[in-house]
Amino acid sequence: MRRIVWTLFGLWLCSVFIAAGADTFQLTDGNSVTGDAISYNDNGIVFRLDVDKYSERIPWTKLSQDALKQLSANPKIKLLAEPFIEAPPTERAKKSAATVHEVNHIELPPRESLVHALFSSSVGLIALMLIYAGNIFAAYEIAICRSRPLALVMGSAVVVPIVGPIIFLAMPVPAAAPEPVAQHAATASQTFAVPGAAQPAAAAGIHIVEASWQGKSGAAPAADTNQPQVFQRGQFTFNRRFFETKFSGFFAMVRREADRNLVLTVKTGRANMVVERITRIATNEMHVETIQGGAKHEVMVPFAEVVEVQLKSKGA
Repeated sequence: MRRIVWTLFGLWLCSVFIAAGADTFQLTDGNSVTGDAISYNDNGIVFRLDVDKYSERIPWTKLSQDALKQLSANPKIKLLAEPFIEAPPTERAKKSAATVHEVNHIELPPRESLVHALFSSSVGLIALMLIYAGNIFAAYEIAICRSRPLALVMGSAVVVPIVGPIIFLAMPVPAAAPEPVAQHAATASQTFAVPGAAQPAAAAGIHIVEASWQGKSGAAPAADTNQPQVFQRGQFTFNRRFFETKFSGFFAMVRREADRNLVLTVKTGRANMVVERITRIATNEMHVETIQGGAKHEVMVPFAEVVEVQLKSKGA
């Protein structure tokens, strides 16, 4: 009987010592847990409350900051508890008094005239050179468009930039000279008789003389092509009607026998072309077929660039 009593007393005394050595940990909900940590992982920690009692696994987020710091004293639990411990706020450094520094203003360049500013900088010189080159090119285009001599118009642009080309642009286009009329050796006559009236021998009817060098087809007769026929800008207006009426024989895929010995030459400001055939024609330009390097090529010729047209026979 005494042994049983002493055994029970010893167990009670052990539980008292265990309870005295256990720690108390505060939770975030206001409760507390008293015991020893016996199991811990990433999901939480388990406490032994009594000799044969254990708590449920408590998540780290439910432990108060004091409890986490208390548990971090154990090196084995420190690595798991430290990530949930809030760092104490650092003291803000005292703001020093604001220091106003003197601002360095950019010095503005001295005022000067626009012309002097253009000539005194590299950008201005390049801009002036581009304007001057554009002025000369504009003079070239105005000379072709207005049927003026290239040397005269471009020379005025060199000497008097901008103003010179404007003067020639404002001038009217010179009127085309009347086309030369070649008298034929033989003239055709047509008589209109009035029925029932006697017709005098001397005045048998009204005679209409064909005075134009152009035949019914629009091409020049073979007898007139022995001498080259030259059509120059200023004397003739080069447009669609001009080429359709003067050189209709050059529009066909195969030229007639009377037109095969004719050579049509079109001179522009850029080239001198021998035309085999006029393939297409529009309001402002025409497409001609020429032979270059032994091969046929189709070239677009604007009417504004045509300087001279020449028609001659191959033997001339």
